[in-house]
Amino acid sequence: MKKVISLLLGLVVAAAALAQSKVVTESIRSKFLGCEQKFNVYLPAGYDAARCYPVIYLLHGLYGEYHDWQTQGNMQTVADELIASGELLPVVIVMPNAGNPDIHHYQNGYFNVENWPYENFFFQEFLPAVEKQYNCGGRKGARAIMGLSMGGGGATVYAQRHPDLFSSCYAMSAWLDQKSGEVRPDSNSDSKFVLTAISVREHSALDYVEQADPATVEALKTVAWFLDCGDDDSLMPLSVELHLKMKKVGIHSELRIRNGIHNWEYWHTALRLSLPFASRNFSE
Repeated sequence: MKKVISLLLGLVVAAAALAQSKVVTESIRSKFLGCEQKFNVYLPAGYDAARCYPVIYLLHGLYGEYHDWQTQGNMQTVADELIASGELLPVVIVMPNAGNPDIHHYQNGYFNVENWPYENFFFQEFLPAVEKQYNCGGRKGARAIMGLSMGGGGATVYAQRHPDLFSSCYAMSAWLDQKSGEVRPDSNSDSKFVLTAISVREHSALDYVEQADPATVEALKTVAWFLDCGDDDSLMPLSVELHLKMKKVGIHSELRIRNGIHNWEYWHTALRLSLPFASRNFSE
């Protein structure tokens, strides 16, 4: 009898283990970047490869890496709790890597720059490969994008340039432009910051809205937008400015200025707002 009970308990424990969510680390060889790019993928409890899931792309910030959302943002626990409470659909969350270890020869970030055509990699190699491998996304209504700081700006520009691909965009403490102060390649500032700042300036999310023609404005209206920044964050005025520019041309966006600064405590709490926001804006 004891052996039977022990066997049953073992089966229960095994079943519970199988039902847990997991975060796996993968890599993809990029022809565009000429290197391996690592990334993390969150798979919900009971993940079934035969079932198609919605997908969220979660981008890290400058000086960050693909594993930051897991190790510093504790995203797995947050996602598990939100799915258990019904606030988040079972979803695949993809956390790519934006940088190259050789920061002296490669600009960092999510945009196409000299020697680093990251946007080409993301849309032509990375997104199709990940969605095929994990049977997720596949269409605008099942795909969302979000990120923090540099990743918040990257997510915003991606959704602006590809509104046909994303149902929603959530920008946390977003680096949306670099207009304050002149930034030059020969500046004495950290090279990684300088090169990325130039790229951010060249891909301004603020200028994109200001220069949008009527057809582009209508396309941007098909994306659900959310801007979230701390009241003591130096980047806060950028979120306010983008919100006002979008409002001026009739693009609806949510704006939240909450108590906080540019740190992981803020972004961890932002996950509890951003993940349900993405879930609410997925369509059948």
